Amino acid sequence: MKRIAILGSTGSIGTQALEVIAEHPSEFSVEVLTAQNQADLLITQALAWKPAHVVIGNEAKYAQVKEALAGTGIQVHAGAQALEEVVTLDSVDIVLTALVGYAGLLPTVKAIKASKPIALANKETLVVAGALIMPLAREMGVPILPVDSEHSAIFQCLMGESHNPIEKVILTASGGPFRGFSWEQLAQVTRAQALKHPNWSMGAKITIDSASLMNKGLEVIEAAWLFDVKPSEIEVVVHPQSIVHSLVQFEDGSIKAQVGLPDMKLPIQFALGYPNRMKASFPRFDFKLYPSLTFEQADTRTFRNLGLAFQALEQGGNKACLLNAANEVAVAAFLEDQIGFLAMSDLNDYVMNQGTFIANPTLEDYIESDKLSRIMAQDWVDKNRK
Repeated sequence: MKRIAILGSTGSIGTQALEVIAEHPSEFSVEVLTAQNQADLLITQALAWKPAHVVIGNEAKYAQVKEALAGTGIQVHAGAQALEEVVTLDSVDIVLTALVGYAGLLPTVKAIKASKPIALANKETLVVAGALIMPLAREMGVPILPVDSEHSAIFQCLMGESHNPIEKVILTASGGPFRGFSWEQLAQVTRAQALKHPNWSMGAKITIDSASLMNKGLEVIEAAWLFDVKPSEIEVVVHPQSIVHSLVQFEDGSIKAQVGLPDMKLPIQFALGYPNRMKASFPRFDFKLYPSLTFEQADTRTFRNLGLAFQALEQGGNKACLLNAANEVAVAAFLEDQIGFLAMSDLNDYVMNQGTFIANPTLEDYIESDKLSRIMAQDWVDKNRK
């Protein structure tokens, strides 16, 4: 039985992971649950799953969680330091990092250094510091098992192909709710419209990133590190049906694809159960219900975030760290109706290209770059509010 630490158990990935675990009670147990702010849901989950440890990131909510779980035997902790410590426990067999954004970096580093396999749903960890994370994982002999549907698809396509060189990986994108929109149309997009994804049910931040194609840009950077491919060996193709989750092309021209309905429980289960495929009750894909699967070129001129991500990957160093920090501030500002939809790309471009470039950053450099980029981004928001 694998004992799992779920970092971000109250989010979309975390809650679906618990559904997967519930279907396989003889395979998995819950050792650690964590949340940043959703104390009520964390308490409900803890009472249902009886983990050994619970962490509430927001220290102001510690007393509430502590009181609610008194007498259960569950150890309650609070704050970022506690989050970094619970992943190192001997009783943890695998860490599912489902935190949102940069917050996933340091706990993931700690878990790798403690030789814990990582089920990675927090793409920003590799976006920010892939040059540090992947060598560290290799040094510690720690597998990084991708949970993003696209990277899980590529990972599955590469199983049994370790001796065959990759010609390119092809990431599919749904195109989001604004596929085919012009700049003029995007300028009028509202928060409510951007939060309605056509195919996937996700948290607010990743849904906005998907609408702006920044999510696909972050996935491009993540893919480069996970699969050791160059920017020129990564292609993004818009596939509105979200049935082909991604593809790999080999040097003989053959292409392998992973296909299925858009359901995050499948890649979550695959990562947690790896190397075994476990029986699942998810709905099955039926070709007869999808007589037409379509593919088209991604529009990087209109959706500039995707182009910025390729640029950051090409330039290397801390460029992707600058871009990620700017984007987290940009999305938060858009969700607060402080800036418009297109302004997010303007902000990302500004910070990525005006922030201090470091060619060979250390972990401390990444931390400082993230901090300074957020300050720069917030200043930009303050000066360019609606």
